[in-house]
Amino acid sequence: MTDIQLYNTATRSKAPFEPQDAENVRMYVCGPTVYDRAHIGNARPVIVFDTLYRLLRHVYGADHVTYVRNFTDIDDKINARAARDGRSIREITGETTAWYLEDMAAVGALEPNQMPRATDWIGEMIEMAEGLIERGHAYAAEGHVLFRVRSYQDYGALSGRSVDDMIAGARVEVAPFKEDPMDFVIWKPSDADTPGWDSPWGRGRPGWHIECSAMAFGLLGDSFDIHGGGNDLTFPHHENEIAQSRCMGHGFAKVWMHNEMLQVEGKKMSKSLGNFFTIRDLLDQGVPGEVIRFVFLSTHYRKPMDWTAEKAREAETTLRKWAKAVGGVAPGVVDPAFLAALADDLNTAGAIARLHALYGAGDAPALRAALDLLGFTLDGFGEETVGDDVAGLIETLLKDRAEARASKDFARADALRDGFAAAGVLIKDTASGAEWELSPEFDLTKLEALK
Repeated sequence: MTDIQLYNTATRSKAPFEPQDAENVRMYVCGPTVYDRAHIGNARPVIVFDTLYRLLRHVYGADHVTYVRNFTDIDDKINARAARDGRSIREITGETTAWYLEDMAAVGALEPNQMPRATDWIGEMIEMAEGLIERGHAYAAEGHVLFRVRSYQDYGALSGRSVDDMIAGARVEVAPFKEDPMDFVIWKPSDADTPGWDSPWGRGRPGWHIECSAMAFGLLGDSFDIHGGGNDLTFPHHENEIAQSRCMGHGFAKVWMHNEMLQVEGKKMSKSLGNFFTIRDLLDQGVPGEVIRFVFLSTHYRKPMDWTAEKAREAETTLRKWAKAVGGVAPGVVDPAFLAALADDLNTAGAIARLHALYGAGDAPALRAALDLLGFTLDGFGEETVGDDVAGLIETLLKDRAEARASKDFARADALRDGFAAAGVLIKDTASGAEWELSPEFDLTKLEALK
């Protein structure tokens, strides 16, 4: 069996992955708060953990992997949008959840086995809050339930922070009903205009952190193999999940995995900088979902990723080239070197380098199998055809270039070379003659100007 190595944030080291039960490998990933379209940064953990999900299915069998990713459908941002638009919470979250699934499918993500909505698990959250109070790890105050952070001696271990340092660095006003500044909310009261549920502490709604603890326990059991998410969730969200769950006596997650953040053209994505856009924006601009996936996987998940238009153009050129090579080809055996790269803490950059090598070697069946495992169907990439007029013009110009070279008319030969590049015609000279293909930036007007 393939030896999978994973980096564990909790131990700060990479180690062989050993599932607690190879017949039921279990993974939980924090999902979106569904109040609007998913921006491109939201897609990074989806693509990263979809790739891990595919690898686990390949190694252990599709029927032996359980992947859970939640939807947070109760949140102040959702409440604010409902009030703004005059629509119900359920209507908004139903719409935005459908958008999310549609956009993530477009970037090649499989749907998880379970996708629980937080509002369907309120009873379990209340039950967990009651259990924490009974054990002395939480307390009720003014309609709230708060977790006693100092009651869990390992608090801060995941993120490498100490409670005292966190308090010293805090610059927020502490609610008067808190016993300790670091105590966090498990349950909070709702007014008449805010969604709420009846509880032992009055009408209210859950805090964010209790959601995942309750849903992970309910769907994956006392202990499971992998918990994933963006590194912005390490503290406080994941730290708080661990504290709540461990204080309920649950083993919770064994391996913690976090992906780094995303930039756009070398800068942090921000609406104020004008570089903020959604997955749907890119799709509507004609960027194929698999191009988005390729760009994301070209950088290791634990490194910051920079989305650039140039990377997208290069990705599309590569995928079109590979699509032609594997068109109509049945997948062969997954290449061992490709699989080894992927199993080495999801070294997707190394796996893609191996795809280039397989293409160069002309091993179309192995290339097809590796592309399938990495989540690339390439449907539609090989369908683009070049009209006879365009093909004829390119062949004529290539003949002109050959004649110019033969007659030592280097000015004409160089002009054609540069003109092809400007027109988006990619030329490769081989022993058997010149080969060509059109890049996504193909410009017929510039090509015709070379006549």
